[in-house]
Amino acid sequence: MGFWWRPLSVLAGVLLVALILWAGSGWVAALGFLAGVQAFVMLRRLWQEFRLARWLENPDEVEPPDATGTWGDIFYRLQKLQRRQKASRGQLTSALEQFEHAAMAVPDGMVILNRSEQIEWCNPASRTYMGLDCERDRGQFIRYLLRQAQFLDFLDAADYSRRLVCKSPVNRELILSLQLVPFGESQKLLVARDITDLERVDAMRRDFIANVSHELRTPLTVVGGFVETLADAPDLPAAESRHYFDLMLDHTRRMQHLLDDLLTLSRLESADHMLKDELVNVPELAQALKAEAESLSRGRHRVSLQCQSEACLKGSLQEIRSALGNLVSNAVRYTPEGGDITLAWRERNSEGVFSVIDTGEGIAAEHIPRLTERFYRVDRSRSRETGGTGLGLAIVKHVLTRHGARLEIQSVPGKGSTFSAVFPAQRLQLPGAEKSGTVIPFPEREQAVG
Repeated sequence: MGFWWRPLSVLAGVLLVALILWAGSGWVAALGFLAGVQAFVMLRRLWQEFRLARWLENPDEVEPPDATGTWGDIFYRLQKLQRRQKASRGQLTSALEQFEHAAMAVPDGMVILNRSEQIEWCNPASRTYMGLDCERDRGQFIRYLLRQAQFLDFLDAADYSRRLVCKSPVNRELILSLQLVPFGESQKLLVARDITDLERVDAMRRDFIANVSHELRTPLTVVGGFVETLADAPDLPAAESRHYFDLMLDHTRRMQHLLDDLLTLSRLESADHMLKDELVNVPELAQALKAEAESLSRGRHRVSLQCQSEACLKGSLQEIRSALGNLVSNAVRYTPEGGDITLAWRERNSEGVFSVIDTGEGIAAEHIPRLTERFYRVDRSRSRETGGTGLGLAIVKHVLTRHGARLEIQSVPGKGSTFSAVFPAQRLQLPGAEKSGTVIPFPEREQAVG
């Protein structure tokens, strides 16, 4: 009602004046007055429409018209609607900017394609994985930029439930998982995810299963064959039966060693397995390892010990003994008869270094980076002959990693090898200092032989 009150009041006033003029001056004066009022109203309307049109053409730069009456109400309502639309547009723009920033930060490559498979937008990760550039390639057909046959088949199939696993066209070391997601009006979102690490882990899992199966198959086959022989020939001579039993025992022990090493690796890799904080007397441990090496060697090697430090190690005695023991047993296994094996404990640049030095056949440089891989062997047949499981150095690596240490390998084919477990300074401690818990670094001393 408030909106109509003002125009009705004006109309009533005009009619009242017209009646007064008609009564006093006749109908000519009344009609002239009404014609003048009509002309004024038309001119005012044209002026207000002009102001409205100018404001609507550029509402952000031109001030809204200031008027009274009906036109004032119209301007007010339009201005209110314009402000509401501007606020809504600002919110939409902000939301779009946030979405774009989020999409730019996503580690997966993202490419928006229209119904013709032309690139409308792509994020920076798509450059890393697919070599695409948003500014350069916008509007380009993606099948002209990515021309691998398997990708084109994947694009033509339009099977949105399937993923394509392929190598990156710009970095052959990367393995990508590609997926198409439909959205909007016939648009598609191409997502490229780096699954290199997942594929590597999966390959390691497959290799691990294959290696374990292979390692167990041989002794199981041998034991099974001997059992069948003994079952089919119960009257074999005692000496021959004893020989078969000894061979079965050797292969059974080999399987037991393999399972023990697998369980050790599993325990070391378990996140729930806490590292013990014990004081390991390395000089005493080195003496024990020397005795074990001499027992394992059975007089075939010259075993010596060079202990240049009284420092102990803080850590797990069981794990450290296992790691250093593996280094020593490997030296005995792979050093030819008559060779030398030296165990050394010293400090170097405030670090504790336990080295096992042998005069064996040595290892070619291309094999050294892979020596700590599970079941990796330089000479598979020889490793099995010496009783190795192929897991020893993998155990060493895990133990040292848990103690913040590292394994250094130096080897010259035909001359021998040096395997060194290098412990950080914070793991070193003098005997008797365990009460105070003080870590005592040692000055650098002369390096031992090798």
